[in-house]
Amino acid sequence: MHASRLSRRAVLAGTAAAAALATVPPLQGRAHAAGVTAATPSYRWRNAVIGGTGFITGVLFHPAVRGLAYARTDIGGAYRWDERAARWTPLTDHLGWDDWNLLGVESLAVDPAHPDRLYLALGTYAQAWAGNGAVLRSEDRGATWTRTDLTVKLGGNEDGRGAGERLLVDPRDSGTLWLGTRHDGLLKSSDRGATWAVASGFPATASASGQGVTFLAAVGRAVYAGWGDGDGTATAVNLYRTTDGTTWEPVPGQPTGTSAKVPIRAAHDRHTRELYVTYADAPGPNGQSAGSVHKLATATDRWTDVTPVQPGASDTFGYGGVDVDARRAGTVVVSTNNRWAEGDTVFRSTDGGRTWASLKDVAVFDVSETPFLDWGEDRPKFGWWIQALALDPYDSKHLVYGTGATLYGTRDLRRWAPRIRGLEETAVRRLISPPAGEAHLISGLGDIGVMYHERLTASPSRGMATNPVFGSATGLAQAAAKPAYVVRAGWGDHGNGAYSHDGGRTWAPFTAQPDIAKNAPGPIATSADGGTLLWSFVHWDGTKYAAHRSTDNGATWSEVSSFPKGATPVADPADPTLFYAYDTDTGTLHASTDSGRSFTARAGGLPSGDDQFQLAAAPGRSGDLWLSVKWNGLYRSTDGGVTFAKVASCWASYTLGFGKAADGADYPAVYQVGSTETITAVYRSDDAAGTWVRINDDAHQWGWIGEVITGDPRVYGRVYLGTNGRGIQYGEPV
Repeated sequence: MHASRLSRRAVLAGTAAAAALATVPPLQGRAHAAGVTAATPSYRWRNAVIGGTGFITGVLFHPAVRGLAYARTDIGGAYRWDERAARWTPLTDHLGWDDWNLLGVESLAVDPAHPDRLYLALGTYAQAWAGNGAVLRSEDRGATWTRTDLTVKLGGNEDGRGAGERLLVDPRDSGTLWLGTRHDGLLKSSDRGATWAVASGFPATASASGQGVTFLAAVGRAVYAGWGDGDGTATAVNLYRTTDGTTWEPVPGQPTGTSAKVPIRAAHDRHTRELYVTYADAPGPNGQSAGSVHKLATATDRWTDVTPVQPGASDTFGYGGVDVDARRAGTVVVSTNNRWAEGDTVFRSTDGGRTWASLKDVAVFDVSETPFLDWGEDRPKFGWWIQALALDPYDSKHLVYGTGATLYGTRDLRRWAPRIRGLEETAVRRLISPPAGEAHLISGLGDIGVMYHERLTASPSRGMATNPVFGSATGLAQAAAKPAYVVRAGWGDHGNGAYSHDGGRTWAPFTAQPDIAKNAPGPIATSADGGTLLWSFVHWDGTKYAAHRSTDNGATWSEVSSFPKGATPVADPADPTLFYAYDTDTGTLHASTDSGRSFTARAGGLPSGDDQFQLAAAPGRSGDLWLSVKWNGLYRSTDGGVTFAKVASCWASYTLGFGKAADGADYPAVYQVGSTETITAVYRSDDAAGTWVRINDDAHQWGWIGEVITGDPRVYGRVYLGTNGRGIQYGEPV
């Protein structure tokens, strides 16, 4: 796998969900079926452990409390480090369906004078279709929150998301907060974040398409603001400051030019009274090809270029993270970013930037705790997208840095290992819980392909499925009557489809694949006996193509012209000759009775117009189909899609799956993300959707969860839920 293929698609994990949600109507005030939801049973929710798997955009050690740190992610919320347990605690899982856009963290801030205070600036997208941002403030390190909704948008999963902290407690007054925005200038709060207004006197003009404020940094009693909308010319201004909290001025003598076009991060050495600033020619994390590091003597306004290595024509990159040693004057670390030729690294200097050493040159890595990180020697081991970089203020050799997949840490500046326990950021696309075998779960994921989970409490020992390796998975299916046979599809550089004869433990690529598979891999299905494959093709931009069929395990393929383009194929779990597909363009169910050779229309007049509608087949039954059509409700057919009836017990259904039946029940447990009342939540039904019980609670909501859900066919009550940035959640009755 090429590093660029994996990492540069990271932003898509969020945008796919965002596009799907852009037209979702508000839930408040909608009619709902009464008397169909029982009291919430007691459930325990945990992550199926993988370990990280997403972009860590910022880490902040508290300057006044040993062992206290916070992390932010681009689509998976914020976390607090528990030093005693050596793990991260999620802080934003309470954000629900309506607040899906707040799972991207633009910035976080702590108050050095009040160690229990924590602030978060939340907002994943700044596009017109996304909601406005919000600020959360806590008096107990994120255990509880008070919220203020903003009138502006933030962009925690947009370009520039790895820049410095845009939220800052004023060093002169703990009651004053500053918030730099991308498109609305600088905001100020005089009541600890309860209300916000545009800061008067800030001279830079906001742009509707720019980066705006890229960081805020306290330097003594002054505040410095990086400005990312300069053009890199000799007259451009990219750094401002205020010494009185009212009047702002450009910092004199600041570096200009392409390599100093966008200020990324800053760190202040209080011993030497110098401010270190990293720069690049673009906000990143993608697209940077030039960069530099400069330091400012704040007492004299004298600048010094301290760039460790100059990018070149064949070795292009920018600079990202920067931090200083709070205990040792002149000791500073900086990171490269987007350096694909040589691989990113962290440079360290102990003499104020006069000389540097690359920590990569002596690094020894142990990724045994998260084996998916071992991609072989052809991939830079130090990681990529290094913009989050933090030195422990109480331990000069305790250094952490974030990548596009994890957070690495060291205690001796030489030996590195993931510091990721409790932090799960995967965007989940497909889930299978096999009826037998070693693993209770196989997952298809955004950016990191497919994984085989021997245990739910440890990262899969085989890491990502190989032969071939995928970036993002697009399809995952198991033969109902032959569960050892599993197929998968996805974005890969060395093939886009594979099969397994041992339940997903090992894989082999299809001998051949349709030409369109490379550019538009989509969902795939296998007949109940594993004898027929149906592969649908959808480009990431939404373009749909004709499906293809194979009866020789992927050695040859033939086009199925009667299959609705772009639809998700669904195999009948009892009859290997039957396949189904729902045409979302026309609201029509199509079926095949000849093992996928041809499809004909059956029921029509169903909801249409949304590619995210989902069709599911009840296990062990022929022709028992369930159709989730989002806010249009839930439909069921027991005659193979000839007719459908609307299910009266819920008014919205986004994703649906099945698990082991309750004792005495004659139908599998049905799980869904949907609405039986005014909220969207996770539900279980033990009587074929006659009644439902909500099984999550207000503390466990995880934003947008409408992609995939499935029960465990061997353990009653256990359910696996895919999130868009908080990994795989699984719940069990307690």
